[in-house]
Amino acid sequence: MPKSVTLKDVAAKVGVTSAAASMALSGHERISEKTRAAVKRAADELGYVPSSAGRALRSQRADAVALIVPNSSTHVFGHLYFMHVLTGMSTAANAHDAQVIVSTNADTSTGGVAYERVMRSRTADGAIVTSAAIDDDHVQALVASGLPVVLVGNYPHLAQAVSVGIDDVAATEQLVDHLVTVHGRRRLLHVTGTLDHQTGIDRRDGFLRAADRLGLVDVSVAEGDLSEASGAAAVEQLLAGLRDEGELPDGIVFANDDMAVGGLRVLRRAGVRVPEDVSVVGFDDFGLARVTTPGITTIRVPAEEMGRIATERLFGLVDGPRSGTDGGDGNDRHTELPVEVVLRGSCGCDDDTEHPTP
Repeated sequence: MPKSVTLKDVAAKVGVTSAAASMALSGHERISEKTRAAVKRAADELGYVPSSAGRALRSQRADAVALIVPNSSTHVFGHLYFMHVLTGMSTAANAHDAQVIVSTNADTSTGGVAYERVMRSRTADGAIVTSAAIDDDHVQALVASGLPVVLVGNYPHLAQAVSVGIDDVAATEQLVDHLVTVHGRRRLLHVTGTLDHQTGIDRRDGFLRAADRLGLVDVSVAEGDLSEASGAAAVEQLLAGLRDEGELPDGIVFANDDMAVGGLRVLRRAGVRVPEDVSVVGFDDFGLARVTTPGITTIRVPAEEMGRIATERLFGLVDGPRSGTDGGDGNDRHTELPVEVVLRGSCGCDDDTEHPTP
């Protein structure tokens, strides 16, 4: 195995001390421009790579940001949402020559470990939190700790925290509006996400708000957990209840596409036609909605962009006033990104027609 090139090797090639070589590579003004150029040229020729640990020690920076996914959100790791957020974070972190560290828990009895690992280890300059439960007090402790933090999603109980998200209420309202005004649907079922998370509550509230505004009286809500299996179970329970009495809903609003896929499978097996008998819509558009038959009408969530912008805002907090991009004040602390309604065959429209939200 070839010997790694050290700073001492670079210094020896130029004929200066290791300290002078280090100062030259960092652009120190005490070193002449000629020597700085010579040291840089020698480093390039020898293939010298500065130690990230040493650089961090000198700058008091870890050159890393953490993505905290609490154990209350284990569904994220089986969901493409997580990969989109991580991709966006990595894009921004790479631009800042930093790495991304993921901190989570496999053991649900140790809920604070994912947070404490980041707060106490000093392995990250700041943290991004995604998919935390509403009653997760560790988020509030992290925000109050002094560590730069950006939250992905909506956290109304932490209004002073810097956050990046979408308007889940308005987006769900738009889906209901479409089913009612374009397709004439009047009997609607909503299958929620997990209601211990703000996203689940907001999408449910958007459904109920739109139903009330449009004067719908035959509406119902079933709780799901964002998994394909829970979407299937909700529809199975619905169909079982109709064997005795009642009328099949003519529209089902699922809180995400995974559940919509499960629901579609059960409807097809039961001989219920989509969209002729029932219109189906989902939420997210991370891939599954495009490959079903029919394709699923859904809301396209810019998760990758959310991860990228959250990371840029985090670096602004880390750099503070020097960067000119700190966390902002008041309403500026929350960045809300637009979403698109993507119309496909499951609601009765032609596939892949995009409608940005107003």
